[in-house]
Amino acid sequence: MAIHVVMEPPATAGKSASESAVFIRDGFHFFGFVAPLLWLVWHRLWLEAALIFAASLAFAAASEWAGLGLSAAVLPLLVSLYVALEGGALRIAAFSRAGWRHWGVIEADSADDAETRYMFAAEPVADVSAPVAVVASPAAPRPHASGAALGLLHYPGRH
Repeated sequence: MAIHVVMEPPATAGKSASESAVFIRDGFHFFGFVAPLLWLVWHRLWLEAALIFAASLAFAAASEWAGLGLSAAVLPLLVSLYVALEGGALRIAAFSRAGWRHWGVIEADSADDAETRYMFAAEPVADVSAPVAVVASPAAPRPHASGAALGLLHYPGRH
């Protein structure tokens, strides 16, 4: 099963966020490996495409200047491998910059299954960016361990 990250658009008039949600598969993107620039442009990641293009040119110039010869072919493969492995994270970051909200993560076989699970979800996943205060009551007694303990721990009742 694949992991899909659900991104909801900002609130717009007349359209619910669940109707326009985008499902981004987390994993290896084959076309991002084969043609990283085209894959980035297809997904409208203009800034990332420009950076990858500049990095490819810099690698080519550095390998030509250093006279690496045949080993220079490995450098563009590193760029392609980066886009293939991190393409989903690049898309999520672009949606976040545009004001989209991270709804949660869904495990499903396909994007259609992920959409079905998303539509029938009872409640959205809680926002993990909000801090949660956990306060221990000083009046609450500590639980006593039962039985012997092994290792570096002490035995209950002995000091």
